[in-house]
Amino acid sequence: MALTLVGQHKPLASSAEQLKVLAEVGTCLPFEEQLRQSGLSPLHATGITVFQINVGKLCNQTCRHCHVDAGPDRPERMSRETAEHCIAALAQTDIPTVDITGGAPELNANFRWLVEQARALNRHVMDRCNLSVLLLPSQADLAEFLAHHRVEVVASLPYYRAAQTDAQRGEGIFDKSIEALRLLNGLGYGREDSGLLLNLVHNPVGAFLPPKQEAIEAQFRKELRAKHGVEFNHLYTITNMPVSRFLEFLLESGNYEGYMDRLANAYNPAAAASVMCRYTLSVGWDGRLYDCDFNQMLELPVAHGAPAHIRDFDPAQLHHREIVTRNHCYGCAAGSGSSCGGAVT
Repeated sequence: MALTLVGQHKPLASSAEQLKVLAEVGTCLPFEEQLRQSGLSPLHATGITVFQINVGKLCNQTCRHCHVDAGPDRPERMSRETAEHCIAALAQTDIPTVDITGGAPELNANFRWLVEQARALNRHVMDRCNLSVLLLPSQADLAEFLAHHRVEVVASLPYYRAAQTDAQRGEGIFDKSIEALRLLNGLGYGREDSGLLLNLVHNPVGAFLPPKQEAIEAQFRKELRAKHGVEFNHLYTITNMPVSRFLEFLLESGNYEGYMDRLANAYNPAAAASVMCRYTLSVGWDGRLYDCDFNQMLELPVAHGAPAHIRDFDPAQLHHREIVTRNHCYGCAAGSGSSCGGAVT
């Protein structure tokens, strides 16, 4: 991937170069200074309740906003050995939730094994699903597998209309998403009292903050129910992070400075105090440890003496570790806040 500054020709091919761009926030305060003025610096974890496993960058889609830079040609994939380290680490703890993501995590050869092992440890399992993966011939039994193991499906759906969704995720993806949602509904997902959770994720199609979560959830529910007969449990709003492909879009469209100003001006100390890195540990496809999935994509591993790899997992050192922050963190602390579980305030 090459990121290009508008009016310049030097590609930003590395995470280090992305971080260099992100360090330039104009007249806005650096994020660390905002934390200091809010009395939140240094930011520390409050105990791990979500064990997030990113199994790699392989995906059947290539979405414009993807912070993972995932796609069909990506070779980064978690091995069985690393997956076994993840389960061994999990078994040392009482961390209640395992959040499996990618790429399309279901395409990893160890996805189903991870689900089975985590459920055997009586942990709640979440699958970050792009929906269209459920329709692949090679995944014909995937929906039934998820239902059998009572996996929560967290499904990406940028908008309840085709034009906006397809603009971000690819031609025809909206119709495939609706077909997949109906498949899940048919198995009980999103239905009252089934216990099979189906939650949707909305992120803006452009360089602006998401709307109020409650309001957009009501719109999604009304439209999807009336026009497509689709039901779901909750909708999460997530701010587009200025990382990877979305950073590329911001730079090429001339929206970078304006978007960073928008995030910084909307800084909310209450949201900053509740950011997901405070209760999440992110495991990369190669076993390296991060405070969140965004830090993972910028190659900002856990620091300040915390174990760097899942094979060296030590709950005592990780539960209250100091968090690594940079200016992209404004994305999680703006407005109502943003996390893998949606708004935080």
